[in-house]
Amino acid sequence: MTTPSASSAMSPPPGCPAHGSAVPLWGPQFLVEPAELYRGMRREHGAVVPVMLPGEVPAWLVIAYRELHQVTGDPELFSRDSELWNQWDDIPADWPLLPMIGRRQPSILYTVGEAHQHRHAMVSEALDGVDTIELRRHCERFADGLIDRFCGTGEADLIGDYAMLLPIMVLARLYGFPDAEGPGLAKALNDMIDGGADALKGQQHLVGSMQRLVAAKRARPGADVVSRMLTSEAGYSDEEILQDLMVMSAAGHQPTADWVGNSLRLMLVDDRFAASMSGGRHSIAEAMNEVLWEDTPTQNVAGRWASRDTQLGGRHVRRGDLVLLGLAGANADPQIHNDRSAHGGFTGGNSAFFSFGHGEHRCPFPAQEIAETIARTGIEVLLDRLPDIDLTVAATELTRRPSPWLRGMSALPVHFTPTPASGGVR
Repeated sequence: MTTPSASSAMSPPPGCPAHGSAVPLWGPQFLVEPAELYRGMRREHGAVVPVMLPGEVPAWLVIAYRELHQVTGDPELFSRDSELWNQWDDIPADWPLLPMIGRRQPSILYTVGEAHQHRHAMVSEALDGVDTIELRRHCERFADGLIDRFCGTGEADLIGDYAMLLPIMVLARLYGFPDAEGPGLAKALNDMIDGGADALKGQQHLVGSMQRLVAAKRARPGADVVSRMLTSEAGYSDEEILQDLMVMSAAGHQPTADWVGNSLRLMLVDDRFAASMSGGRHSIAEAMNEVLWEDTPTQNVAGRWASRDTQLGGRHVRRGDLVLLGLAGANADPQIHNDRSAHGGFTGGNSAFFSFGHGEHRCPFPAQEIAETIARTGIEVLLDRLPDIDLTVAATELTRRPSPWLRGMSALPVHFTPTPASGGVR
């Protein structure tokens, strides 16, 4: 099969925003190096790229820093209200991306204006109630438990055996789920976010699990995030809390798992981080920050919808057009990249990246702190326990999941000196 490129010609269906060829936003090009794809898009199309989603669904992808800042900073013109989409009549009920682009979902993701501000405040307050010492203790216990499963064998896949499990196990505990439900939630989330054949099945599993949790916490509140959401003075319904939980779980788990995996990959293949792999910690934060710039877990986000006809990056965007946020492309914008390099690159914790979004729909700050704690603690515990880990394959043999949304490793096989189990949570 021929790999589509930025210059692949396609015949756009009726109503396509493209005035020529559109770039297919799926396929094996995301397995290797999508950065090259984004560079090709920039050369041929500029700041705003006509793209095609699976099923020949048209959209615009914004890959320039300035234009993305414009879109995310103007919620009236570029709304989060998906009901504005001018393609709904052509979207089948079984479209695999529906879990990522919902319709009339009463969640923080799709509310706008004052309603969104109230919703954002409720979620932030519930997450802000997480005790940081307790959070780190949960991270360490679950990390130790996962490492105990493979530390005696001398080999592991740091993605499937570790990174893809740790975040949701911690989040499940914070939300109030029984620990045993963590692995099932992880699989369902991964299936839903990847947008493949099991996407809708994964969504159904999550909905059922969330419904049971909300009902249990409504009947008997506890010292957990869901109970704080349910007892908030805002008085949201169980269905509204359920939808917010879906968003919080998806946004909290998979990007954090990929943050862990991408950071470990960088530290394993780049000599600059060799000291950390030998047990030091001074450059773990640097590696994690560099990943958010150069290898961000969240590549593209769906999306925003134009509330009226407008111009963006020299393109005519019609009312109701879907605008995708090209976070990875914007982070790599040559103008911003060159300016960053001239002022010290990644040093000093430069965090002007788009990896957590921007504007009123930016990831709530308490959620960012939780994600960073999970990721950093997970890496620290792993390196403390297994200081001599090394890849079992050449770096060139490592592959990525073929997702246009999230940038993560499909596997990270390593070997190390076998060590005894610590007796952590299993």
